[in-house]
Amino acid sequence: MAENIFLEVVTPSKVVVSEDAQIVVAPGSEGEFGVLKGHTTFLTSLKLGTLRYKDSSGKDRVVFISGGFAEVLPNKVTVLAESAERRKDIDPERARRARERAEKRLASGGNDVDFVRAEAALRRSIHRLSIVGRT
Repeated sequence: MAENIFLEVVTPSKVVVSEDAQIVVAPGSEGEFGVLKGHTTFLTSLKLGTLRYKDSSGKDRVVFISGGFAEVLPNKVTVLAESAERRKDIDPERARRARERAEKRLASGGNDVDFVRAEAALRRSIHRLSIVGRT
């Protein structure tokens, strides 16, 4: 069995993950990447997506990531995320309401609507709902 790598996912307000992992797969800005212990060092930006990892016992885990950066070292992956939530911490009803609000803002077409923000909110809510829907 391969050795574990330490995974840390932090946001400006909290530590979301701080544990050993067998493998980490993250949504890099240039595409998804996977990391095992001993990986070459690199730094990359992250896009909105799902960070997946196997914990030290082999159980699959997922974390919603809304952009940020990842630093990969041979024995550690550090993710500095704008926001991050474990699957168990995502409130599906809140995500549904956020999706509905964003859809209404986009559909209104008014001059006072910030379309970039509304589209970003819509993407975040849809992605959160897709994570919660996984088994």
